[in-house]
Amino acid sequence: MGTHGSLTKAGKVRKQTPRLPAKQKKNYPPRLKNRLKYQVRIEKVASARA
Repeated sequence: MGTHGSLTKAGKVRKQTPRLPAKQKKNYPPRLKNRLKYQVRIEKVASARA
């Protein structure tokens, strides 16, 4: 039973791709994050229907 490609080529594409610097993420506390989700899902939909 053979393998799908040789193990010597494993990770070839990932090594060739250029490394990009990490982007800064806004890390909201869970309470604020849930409030923002609620506003997007519920309040904006309700105001659009009214």
